[in-house]
Amino acid sequence: MGGGEKISVQTMWKSPICNLSHDEIRELGEKIRELSTAGCDILRFAVPDEESAETLCKISKISPIPLVADIHFDYKLALKCIEGGVAKIRINPGNIGSEERVRSVIAAAKNYGVPIRIGVNGGSLDSDLRRKVNNGEMTGAKALCQAALREAALFDELNFFEYGVSMKASSPGETMECNRLFAEQSDAPLHLGVTEAGPLIRGVVQSTYALTSLLREGIGDTLRISLSDSCLNEVIAGKEILRVCGLRQEGVKIISCPRCGRKGFDVHGFLQRWQPRFEAMTKNITVAIMGCVVNGPGEGKHADIGISGNGDDAVIFKKGTIVWRGSAKDGEEAFFRILDGDF
Repeated sequence: MGGGEKISVQTMWKSPICNLSHDEIRELGEKIRELSTAGCDILRFAVPDEESAETLCKISKISPIPLVADIHFDYKLALKCIEGGVAKIRINPGNIGSEERVRSVIAAAKNYGVPIRIGVNGGSLDSDLRRKVNNGEMTGAKALCQAALREAALFDELNFFEYGVSMKASSPGETMECNRLFAEQSDAPLHLGVTEAGPLIRGVVQSTYALTSLLREGIGDTLRISLSDSCLNEVIAGKEILRVCGLRQEGVKIISCPRCGRKGFDVHGFLQRWQPRFEAMTKNITVAIMGCVVNGPGEGKHADIGISGNGDDAVIFKKGTIVWRGSAKDGEEAFFRILDGDF
């Protein structure tokens, strides 16, 4: 992360993990593999108690991707996760209790070779910064940046440089401002995200607005799209933001029509059934799923492969040329047979 490496896509697990059984841990491992296959590079877990810390240490042993322990308030949970083999720790120094406790976490991380993410948010600012914001002497973005710089200075003082920084705000404008300010004053890797961005549509719009601006300015080393939705959709949204910014090319690009009143191909059903498979593919191709033969092959003619239809009939086309005709029932099998065989 950082140093010219590719920008990573993160998500955060949505459910508690305390006291999971052996079988439940195995099932969770399978779900993590699915997220990894879909393009998730890093997965974070909330660790609010000792039971969760113990479980995360077990999960980390079977995970195909690095896991991050998200720690608030109790620094001993961070120590437990570090010693238990968790790949990375996220702490908010503002609510961990004291500088001495932060130093203890840094010492353990240095000993075990574990990186740390310094997570700062408006709810845990130092009292002097909070007072200045409340009095109108400082913007929230400047306070977040100042808080992050303070914490980073302590890490530098202790010669611990394996850290990244995140400054989370629920406002896209504030997110952009604090990250720009920090990037002007530090070269520490930055994790980007609009926190609590909202449900799927609102969250994706807000996150896209903020993150594309920053990424195109060369700011940001990893990101998460924080949605009140599934982990998979967070990963898909993150990948697409990187794609439109020209920062991630691998994988299938899907173009699909919204569907209309014509009796045509079931675009929505097809995508619902097969999008996870598309997200798992590393082929650099464009796939078109079009709702009717009126416009399908023509509007999707630039696609490497596409499918469309009319009622019970389906067609498969490549670069606008129809290569298969048949029943809609047989169309899906034929589509993937051609896709797997030709590309």
